[in-house]
Amino acid sequence: MSQHPSPHVQKAREAIAARLRELRLDVGISGRELAIRCGWHESKSSRIENARTPPSDADIRAWCAACGASEQADDLAAANRQSVEAYVQWRRLQGTGLRRLQESGASLYDRTKLFRVYCSDVIPGFLQTPEYATALLSSIAAFRGAKSDVGEAVAARMDRNRVIREGNRRFLMVLEESVLRYRVADSETMAVQYGHLLAAMALPSVALGIIPFAAERTVWPMATFTMFDGKRIHADTLDAAQTLVEPSQVTLYARAFDRLSEHAVRGQAARGIIANAIAALDS
Repeated sequence: MSQHPSPHVQKAREAIAARLRELRLDVGISGRELAIRCGWHESKSSRIENARTPPSDADIRAWCAACGASEQADDLAAANRQSVEAYVQWRRLQGTGLRRLQESGASLYDRTKLFRVYCSDVIPGFLQTPEYATALLSSIAAFRGAKSDVGEAVAARMDRNRVIREGNRRFLMVLEESVLRYRVADSETMAVQYGHLLAAMALPSVALGIIPFAAERTVWPMATFTMFDGKRIHADTLDAAQTLVEPSQVTLYARAFDRLSEHAVRGQAARGIIANAIAALDS
C-alpha cells in the first residue's frame, strides 16, 4: 500500500477507521484496553483508529471480537479489502479518456454470470446501439471536459457488450419508463435504439422489464446500478463510480432490485410502452 494514498483511498481508510473507533467507544473501553484484548501494542490501535495504518482482515476481526461485535466483522473486512476501489473518482479515470473507462471493467464483465441492472436515466449500456452510445458519450465528454476519444470509447463499449450474446449468462434488467422518453439523441437515432431494444427482448439471455409511469409503487426511483453475481454493486453518481461489496450493502441493493422488479411489466405490455415511445418521437 502506498505511503501517500490518493484522496479516495484515504477517504475509504478514514471511514473504516471511524467505524472501528465507534465500536470501541460503544463498549466504553480505552485504546490500551483494546490493545490488551487484541494482543498487540497500544500504538497499533492508535494508528489504525487514526487511519495512519490500514488494518488487515485479521486485525478487523480481532478488533470486532474485542468489542463484542463479531457480527460486523464480515462487512468491515469486505470494505477494507475494497478500500482502494470503493470510491473511484471519475475524474481520475477520465484523465486518460472515456475509452479507458469502458475497458476498465471488461474482465469483470467476462467473469460475471448473472447481471441485474436497474436504469433510471439512460438505456443500459448492454443494449445501446453505436449511434445512441456515441450521442450519450459525446454529451458526457463535453460536460466533464474529458479527453475526446468518443469513437474509441464507443468501440470499446460495443466490444464489451459481446457478453450479452456469449456464454451462459443471464441479464435481468429493469428500466423506468422515463428512460424511454429522454431525448439523448435525434429522433432517427432514438427510433433505431428503440427497435434494437425490442429485438434484444427476444434474446434468451435477456429478461427486460419496464416500470410504467402509472405503476403504484412501494419503492421510489433511484440512481442507476448494476449487480454482478450478487457479490458486487456498481452505483453511479455525478462525480464518482461507487463499488459496493459489503454483504449488508449487497443485500440492500438486491432487495431494492427485487422490489423494483415487482413494479415492472414485461412481454407484450413492455413492448407496448416501447411502441408508445416510438410514436411519441413524431410529436
